[in-house]
Amino acid sequence: MPATALTASALLLDMDGTLVNSDAVVERCWRRWALKHGLDPEAALKVVHGRQGYATMAVLLPDRPVEENYADNRLMLAEETADVDGVVPIGGAAAFMAAIADLPHALVTSADSALATARMGAAALPMPAVRVTAEQVGASKPDPEGFLKGAAELGFGAADCIVFEDSEAGIAAGRAAGMRVVGVGPRAAALSPDAHVEDLTQVRVEAAGDGTIRLHINEA
Repeated sequence: MPATALTASALLLDMDGTLVNSDAVVERCWRRWALKHGLDPEAALKVVHGRQGYATMAVLLPDRPVEENYADNRLMLAEETADVDGVVPIGGAAAFMAAIADLPHALVTSADSALATARMGAAALPMPAVRVTAEQVGASKPDPEGFLKGAAELGFGAADCIVFEDSEAGIAAGRAAGMRVVGVGPRAAALSPDAHVEDLTQVRVEAAGDGTIRLHINEA
C-alpha cells in the first residue's frame, strides 16, 4: 500500500463512520422513517450519512415545511439515542484516540450532544474535551460551519487542520472549510480525499518536537 505523510497542528474528527460504526442503528431508524413516508429506504440511505436529520429530510421531502422536518428530527434523535445496539468502534479507533489524547483535536459531528455521548460511550471511546455538536451550528454539513468552529475553538487556522471524515457531505464540508481531508471507510473511497484508509489501523500518529502532528498513513 502507498504511504502518505501529512502534518497538521490540529485534528477535527467526525464521529459516525469515522470513529464509531453506527450503521446498524442508522439503517434501522431511517428505514422505518422512509417507509412511514412512502419513500424507498435504499434511496434514503444514500443521502442520510453525514447530515443532520432535518437536512436529510429536506433532501428527501423537498416540498415539506421545514418546521415538520425539525419536529421529525427531534423524534429521530431521541430514537437513535435510545438505540445503541450494534454500535461499535471503527477499527483502530481506540488506539488512535489514545495516541491523540494530549494533542489538539476536536469532535465535529452532526449528532446532538446526547446522541454523541451515547454513541461514544457505547463504543467505549473517550469524548474529546472540545466538540462541536448539532446544537452549536446553524447549518448542517456539507456547510463548513462546524469544522470552522472546531478549528477556532482549538485556536488554529483552517490550513493547519486535518479533517477525518467518511461521508460525501462531511468531506465536502472539510473541503469547503479549506482543510485537508483523510477519508475513512468505503463511503469515502470514491470521493478523492487527500488520503484514504479503510479504518484507523492504517494511521500512525507522531507528535513532532515543534508541536505539529505527523500522520503516517498506509493508504487503502
